[in-house]
Amino acid sequence: MLLPRNFRCLLAITVVCTLWPAIGSAELMGEVDTAFRWLGKDDRVIVEAYDDPKVHGITCYVSRARTGGFKGAVGVAEDRSEASIACRQVGESLHFTEKLPQQEDVFTERMSILFKRLHIVRIIDLRRNVLIYLTYSDRLVEGSPQNTVTAVPVPRSTVIPVK
Repeated sequence: MLLPRNFRCLLAITVVCTLWPAIGSAELMGEVDTAFRWLGKDDRVIVEAYDDPKVHGITCYVSRARTGGFKGAVGVAEDRSEASIACRQVGESLHFTEKLPQQEDVFTERMSILFKRLHIVRIIDLRRNVLIYLTYSDRLVEGSPQNTVTAVPVPRSTVIPVK
């Protein structure tokens, strides 16, 4: 039995969105359970580490809620919009791989099957020689005003290369 053309297109889009990798790859640092679920994993808060791909020596740690249960297990649950971020210099020195734009989406990861994404944005404060990292979530129709920010001071002897 053949599926209707519209259904096949929707199914293909769903599979691509589900399997499409995030721009940056996160490393799971740990998680804690927050609510018991009979089916699938419990609801939890996870902590992930993201290394800035253009600034070697900086890692951002993001904590956020993950929905468990059956919907979470099959990837159709929508995670909450709240997230917290802390970025730190973890290397002895910073190395910039290229000139950086004044503001750039460094990482993006989906939070629901189609329309919701978590963003980490790097903003440069040249006057203070600081890298600012902002995290927020957006939706196709309406984003969330909830956000968090962190800053990593760069030594005055190190010039931040800007485009």
